[in-house]
Amino acid sequence: QAQLVESGGGLVQAGGSLRLSCVVSERTFDRSAMAWFRQAPGKERELTASIDWPGDNTYYTDSVKGRFTISRENAKFTVYLQMNSLTPEDTGTYYCAAGTARNNWRSQWNRWGQGTQVTVSS
Repeated sequence: QAQLVESGGGLVQAGGSLRLSCVVSERTFDRSAMAWFRQAPGKERELTASIDWPGDNTYYTDSVKGRFTISRENAKFTVYLQMNSLTPEDTGTYYCAAGTARNNWRSQWNRWGQGTQVTVSS
């Protein structure tokens, strides 16, 4: 059974930073693209960033480009999301997801963590 456990969320002031972590079971993590999604209150879940296996290629939604960085540490079965220059619009629940392929552009996302809450105050 896939296990993805997020951590690192919290309350931060606008302009601040947070780093999210997602520890993944080895079988799920190995040779899988990984992604972070977020769901703002009253909105649908949206893909925020993704990274391929083993970590050479990334994707970012336009609203976070230049502020967020996705990375993975394969030896630790962990994927990170470094979030800088946070704004209240970044508030939401952030979910880690594992893909069906190595390529993040071709993956579907079918394994999910429980989410971690990020709240950015103005």
